[in-house]
Amino acid sequence: MHSTSKTLILWPLTVLCLAARVTGQEVFDEKLSLRTLQDGKVESTFTFTTLLKGTLPRDPRTLDEEDLSQHYKLFPLALGQILREYAITELHLNINAGNWNYDRWGYPEEKGVGTGAELWAWLGDGATKTVDERWRGLRNALAGLFCASLGSLDELRTTSPAETFTPEGTLPTWGDSLSHQLRHASLPSEHVCTENLTPFLKLLPCKSLSGIATLLNPHRLFDADWHGMGVHVLWREEQGIEMRLTFQSVSDPLRSGLHKKPDWSMQSLFDRTITRTCPVARTSEIMVLLPQNAAYHIRPEPSSVSGSVALYDVASVEKPLNVDLLFHESLTYPLEYRSDSVPFTVRRVLLGSTQTHGQLSVTITNQKPYTVQALYLETMPWLVQFYLHTLQAKVDGVTQDGIISNITYIPPVAHSRPTTFQVLLTLPAQTTVHITMDVTKAFLRYTEHLPDAQRGWDLPPAVFTPLEVGPLNLNDTNVGQKAEEKRRIYTSTLLVDLATPDFSMPYNVIIFTCSVVAFIFGNVFNLLTRRFVVVRLEEDKGKKE
Repeated sequence: MHSTSKTLILWPLTVLCLAARVTGQEVFDEKLSLRTLQDGKVESTFTFTTLLKGTLPRDPRTLDEEDLSQHYKLFPLALGQILREYAITELHLNINAGNWNYDRWGYPEEKGVGTGAELWAWLGDGATKTVDERWRGLRNALAGLFCASLGSLDELRTTSPAETFTPEGTLPTWGDSLSHQLRHASLPSEHVCTENLTPFLKLLPCKSLSGIATLLNPHRLFDADWHGMGVHVLWREEQGIEMRLTFQSVSDPLRSGLHKKPDWSMQSLFDRTITRTCPVARTSEIMVLLPQNAAYHIRPEPSSVSGSVALYDVASVEKPLNVDLLFHESLTYPLEYRSDSVPFTVRRVLLGSTQTHGQLSVTITNQKPYTVQALYLETMPWLVQFYLHTLQAKVDGVTQDGIISNITYIPPVAHSRPTTFQVLLTLPAQTTVHITMDVTKAFLRYTEHLPDAQRGWDLPPAVFTPLEVGPLNLNDTNVGQKAEEKRRIYTSTLLVDLATPDFSMPYNVIIFTCSVVAFIFGNVFNLLTRRFVVVRLEEDKGKKE
């Protein structure tokens, strides 16, 4: 009897220890970054990070074997099952609405700010299922999880530009002969909405009930000048699998405020305040980037201030928390903030008034006093085809050699494969480089046109990746300057007008044909099936008698 009592006492303690051990393998951190941009708008970046310590992505060679049971405390099971089912090593999904203004806003916190939906993943080879089969299953599964049109990212939009979309984490080596492959696709016509945000919030351990996630108010987020969400999963060799959920927005306090100053608060930006702390979050921080050339007042008092960054520890500050930043009357624009401006500006347009031919024009202005090198990537659907022999580069209006090098061109295959065009650009200091190339527009079948065919087709943005910068001469004051951080610059999307048939004429023909067929068929059917009989009336009988 005494032994049984001791066992009953030790059993709950054992369960608690095991639960603590399992929970200790998963760590959840949340962070909100707020900064006032130089034009007075406010950038908000929500970051929710979950780390599975000591874990590895699934080996693709074990896909035929029964997978181990997955028990998560903080990591979302719905996403984890998809990653295990298709043996995904690294995953990046971004869905954005609007155009990011690099000239005024600088680099964003998260790289993927291209308009529309963008999905790219690194997958290990060597499984019985091919990489393309697993890629197809991945995008269909994510389409169902996030209620998005990711299933449209088929082989007509899929490319493999490995030089531009390099792994952000570590790719494991399961064997000497096992390699990884990249799959990338974009859908510029897709935009983020409430249907995407709702399943996004369900992936968080505290949902939107407590912590920083309570500020994710769709009524205010989708009213911003720019907004987008992202899902990033990667593997860090010394830590484990990291999942990062992000949401970015750029709000305009002048549009909704009563004063002519960019004053803002959490209540004015999100119409909410933080009333409770997420109990499972290891860290919960709010970082406010303070302007450098403007007088301001921030309240409540930050937990700490490091340089130009005010830090709030959500777990220790008084609730409800409503950070408020007020500017003094003597405010001058532009406001100074962190100095990570883009090295060049890009303008990309599609010229030509006909529906069969056109010209792609890209204008790049290097504002730095030193040479900049960058990768330039175009991934076009097959309906827009490049004439590569017409590629031409001019520097300040003068044709110059050496601007374009290392050309990689994968021509399109009609109804099967898109175009992949990538070059290395060398941009001289403080010059404007104008790149042109003739294009032809395909003539589609009438069944291939979109429901809104008269609007045109959306083309994905081009991607620029700054690689290397350096001084032009010994008198350059920027000698010794470090190379720019490898970040991506997305251009705006394009709208192409293709030859469109008159869809009203087939409609009229169908209606007329159906009417004629119905009239003829009805008469013929009546003649073939109707029985004609003579019916004598009583009056006729009486007259005969």
